[in-house]
Formats: sequence, C-alpha cells, structure tokens
Amino acid sequence: MRSGILLDTGPIVAFLYSRERDHVWAVEQFTEFEAPLITCEPVLTEACFLVARNGQSPAHVLDMLGRGVIRIGLTIEDELAAIRGLIARYASVPMSLADACLVRLAELTGLPICTLDSDFAIYRAHGRRPLTLISPGAHHLHEP
Repeated sequence: MRSGILLDTGPIVAFLYSRERDHVWAVEQFTEFEAPLITCEPVLTEACFLVARNGQSPAHVLDMLGRGVIRIGLTIEDELAAIRGLIARYASVPMSLADACLVRLAELTGLPICTLDSDFAIYRAHGRRPLTLISPGAHHLHEP
C-alpha cells in the first residue's frame, strides 16, 4: 500500500465510471493507495461535473470525501499568491485552478500526483523541479 498521494480529477472519474478508458487502471491504483488521498476543492468540483455528465450522481465523489478516502489538503485563500503565480507562469498551457492547486500541494508536500493529465509533465515544482507522477502510461511511478 502506498500512502501520501495527491489526486487529480481524471483518476476519480475513471474509478467511478466503468466506461472510462482508464477505469481498470484507476481501480488498480485505488486498491494500492492508502487513504486518505489528498486533493483540493477544484478537483472535486471538476470530478462532480464530469461524473454528472456521465449520467452518475456527483454524490459519489462527495461520498469519497465523507468516507475519508479523500481529504482536502489546501486552502486556496492561504495559498492564493502562489496559485496565482503558477497560473500566470503556465498561462500558455493554460493551467486550470485545479492543476495549480495540485502543483502547489506538490511543492508544499513533495508527494506524487496521480493523474491522467499530460500537462503535469510540463509543470515544475518551484519553477524548476519536474513533478513525480503516477499515470497509466507505464503503470508505475514516473520520477524526475
């Protein structure tokens, strides 16, 4: 079991929606991870929207928070200057609020990010250090 994982939107949606391309991978990851997985409110917002768009109840996402599978690891107001700086630095990508919060969490904690989003390969912690990613490409940890 792995503990200390930052969680992006894609793996949540893939875990909850069996028709998602990476569903099997996401289920495998969730069985390997030790709760709680750490995320931010914008990730939960995105996941609720996408789950609902797939015809499921967004309550499934919120239930993961309620059961302690996921916990919120960042208060946007407390990290506003750093988050704004990240969004400005990666304006050409462009970087979403959820991505900025996860990069900031990675900067604060040094933890890997579980994601399906290839943009995280572009982002850098503190402007220079590649992020450690858990993604389906090689089914293992991608370290810088």
